[in-house]
Amino acid sequence: MKRNKLIYLFASLALVATSCKDSFLEEKQDYTGFNEQVFQDPALAQGYVDYVYGLFEAPANAQSMTWNLATANDDFTKTTEELPGETNWNKEWATISYNNANDLPYFGARLSSSIANNTWTRMKQINIFLQEIDKYGIPEETRNKLKGQMYFWRAWQYFDLVRLYGGVSLVLVPQNPIVSAGDNTQVPRSTSSACIEQIVKDLDLAMQLLPGKWTGSDNGRITSGAAAALKGRVLLTWASPLFNRTDDRARWERAYQANLAAKTLLEANGFGLYKVGTLANGTAWGNMWFTDNSPEAVFSFGFNNVTTGNPQKNNGWEQAVRSKTISGSGSVSPTKEMVDAFPMKDGKQPGSSTYAYAIGKFYKNRDPRFYKTFIYNGAPWPYKDNTNYKQWTYVWKKTAAATTYNATTETAGANSSGIYLCKAANPNASNITGSFQLSPTDFMEIRFAEVLLNLAESAIGADKDIEGLGYIKLIRERAGVENLDGAYGLGAVSGRDPSFAAVLNERKIELAYEGKRFWDLRRWMLFEVGSPTAARLGITPLNGTRRTGFFVSVKTGAAGADYVAPSATSTVDPMVKPASGNAPVADRDATTYPAGITTYDQYLDYLYDNYFKVTVKDDLDRTSAPAFKFIWYPQYYFFGINNSVLTATPYLEQTVGWDSMNGAGTFDPLK
Repeated sequence: MKRNKLIYLFASLALVATSCKDSFLEEKQDYTGFNEQVFQDPALAQGYVDYVYGLFEAPANAQSMTWNLATANDDFTKTTEELPGETNWNKEWATISYNNANDLPYFGARLSSSIANNTWTRMKQINIFLQEIDKYGIPEETRNKLKGQMYFWRAWQYFDLVRLYGGVSLVLVPQNPIVSAGDNTQVPRSTSSACIEQIVKDLDLAMQLLPGKWTGSDNGRITSGAAAALKGRVLLTWASPLFNRTDDRARWERAYQANLAAKTLLEANGFGLYKVGTLANGTAWGNMWFTDNSPEAVFSFGFNNVTTGNPQKNNGWEQAVRSKTISGSGSVSPTKEMVDAFPMKDGKQPGSSTYAYAIGKFYKNRDPRFYKTFIYNGAPWPYKDNTNYKQWTYVWKKTAAATTYNATTETAGANSSGIYLCKAANPNASNITGSFQLSPTDFMEIRFAEVLLNLAESAIGADKDIEGLGYIKLIRERAGVENLDGAYGLGAVSGRDPSFAAVLNERKIELAYEGKRFWDLRRWMLFEVGSPTAARLGITPLNGTRRTGFFVSVKTGAAGADYVAPSATSTVDPMVKPASGNAPVADRDATTYPAGITTYDQYLDYLYDNYFKVTVKDDLDRTSAPAFKFIWYPQYYFFGINNSVLTATPYLEQTVGWDSMNGAGTFDPLK
């Protein structure tokens, strides 16, 4: 998809370097001033805006789907049930303190004269532009479009801060870092409500100044619809229990109106659910990431497949999710908990579905999105250089005395969970050139499905339950879910809280591994045992849990006895036919099937019934004593200000629930 390549940064810098006597980068290093020429030439001004785009984007080779700006890695995704791993926010601490690493440092250090891409340097570049651009002779239409993009980015940065910390310092003009203490750079924290209103104001300006769509080489820039969608996300967060402890219906109504306006504006400009392909088997849903100018892509971070030099910006997701067997890194390990979250193909959860469920064949009769999200043992996973490739990930024992499955078909190494992610993995990707590293697949940071789900949730909050469920049905219809009950599996859902639970579960499935789950858990306060919102919605909190995976082990027959290798040094794979003779157990690549079996899918079922045993794998999270259990502390709902920040800016008020060098925090993020 090239709707939002946003690789303008490098090209813009090259342009400026050759057309301006003072280097653009030198201007960036001058934190006490700026180069007026930048605001006199439309090309240079555009280069400045494109530079700011680059400050916010996932970098080259990032695992884009789980990367976020606040941590610059996937730690927030690991602080959910989506991925295993210890982070600063899911493990036990002796104390919760501004001196510890569990106090997120993203609030941002005070400006200095050094070069850095951080919160307040990004803000300063935006504020310089907005202050200066109208002073010179660039045509108004051009200026308006440039300003609209910068208002969007200022709102983006402030929203990212507010949803983590509550109210922060509102700095709307550029500050000079080379100043003495006690001057007007000491800006106190504003209330959360004041920050929200400023964010909404900036987004309203962006909506007024930006076009509904761009054309030609500008395709992919921020549109008025993207600004409207972000406004809907912001006001949904403001209406959610994290900020809205009294369940104020007026906030839900405001969020509803904003998201309805975003949907209307986007649809008027050609955006919508991507539906090209077969709906029933999820093909349309699975292909949306690989379609140029997809109507689904409201706002994307762009990548390319350039091999060297500028502008080289490859997406690291493809290489990360692909298995080591085919030269991927196998570094992403989805969990059984997420596998279990997906409904059956009639839209209902196991136990209430028309279709039977058993862990032994957990992959059978699932929601079509399941097959476009996960790759299980034996599943086809084509790529450009092997369109018939199947991913095998099973284990067996080297000796009868072995207490663990200590041999694997994945001799190059396996991921930790026994199941792989294929979401946004391109079947036309190549492992010959760059081992899947040269991926140009864009990441849709805001896609139309999220806009619909934001609208659904805010409608439910505003007591429009039936309307809200209707938007979930649109999502499920596009996904190819069966409509056996006339409601795509939602026929039994009735009432406000059950509808809230339904939309949160739909977000968990539809937006899985797109960096949204952490924010949903947080804004609904669904982490700790005893969570009142979890009790309301019937959702099990994460505290006290472990993330698990699957062991798919080889057995000698339907009775279930473990296969044991003929010797501890044997390298024979029990499911692979040698050059002569038979496979020790069964030939996974058989071309002649047993009687009554005519397709590969049927043969795979036969292998699972007779030669594979599926059990829970509980070593994804640390097992050494004391074994890891997910622990979230209530202070993380609104982070405090980190020690390094307080040392430089002691005038800032600390968040309630956090300590500081001046004692207990007094800043109330709910105001």
